[in-house]
Amino acid sequence: MYKSEEDFLRNYNKDEYEKLSLTTDILIFSISDNKTTNYRKLNEKLFSVLLVKRNTYPFKDKWCLPGGFVRIDENLEDAPKRILKDETNIKDIYLEQLYTFGDINRDPRMRIVSTSYMALIDKNRLNDTINNDASWFNIKKSEDNNIVTITLENDIDCFSFKIKKILKEKTTDRYKFEIIENNKIAFDHCLVILSGIERLKNKLEYTDIVFNMMPEYFTLGELQQVYEIILGKKLLDPAFRRIIANKVEKTEIIKTGGGHRPSYMYRYKNI
Repeated sequence: MYKSEEDFLRNYNKDEYEKLSLTTDILIFSISDNKTTNYRKLNEKLFSVLLVKRNTYPFKDKWCLPGGFVRIDENLEDAPKRILKDETNIKDIYLEQLYTFGDINRDPRMRIVSTSYMALIDKNRLNDTINNDASWFNIKKSEDNNIVTITLENDIDCFSFKIKKILKEKTTDRYKFEIIENNKIAFDHCLVILSGIERLKNKLEYTDIVFNMMPEYFTLGELQQVYEIILGKKLLDPAFRRIIANKVEKTEIIKTGGGHRPSYMYRYKNI
């Protein structure tokens, strides 16, 4: 037995402790304009996620979130910034911690725990040009009898995966997720993507995260489109006005042009 803290630190056998590795995965969502040819309609909003195509095993040629191993001499919060810059060439964006994924069999190489981070940006306003292996995929989500289908599509690829939502705690309405169909996404990143979408929906209610990707001035119609695409449903105008009543302020700027009626522009209050 060890006689003191100093004795323990001097003599304990490090090999007695099983080792695991730590990675970080970065979930970058974007809401941006898809320009319409009909001048009487607002530009359609696209909800997208940034993926990287793997060029090594395991899961070679499959898509994954930007991610990598945390260095032994690196703070956890510094790793996603470095990895995001290396893998996608995106930098200087705000990231917040999403969740830690630690299923025993989540990586075929070894026992790996991953701490994921999330951000919401407007890809059309990015100053950085993304790397060739990175690509934006537009997201379409549907749910039927607790089976969630997510379709990811861009100019090069289109595929879907399915996840089952299993009620974990009835009193708190918490679910756990189980992948039941997936052919194109590496590791357990299907779970990370759905977890991020669910977190984002919840954060709309109690935070102002949506304004991270809004321009300084916007119409209420444009803001409502963003809420609707994240929530995955249409909002009645009165309900939407109640949600954002204390978050925005009306300006004297009026948006004109196209086939739309002139509309007052609003801006984020930043209380």
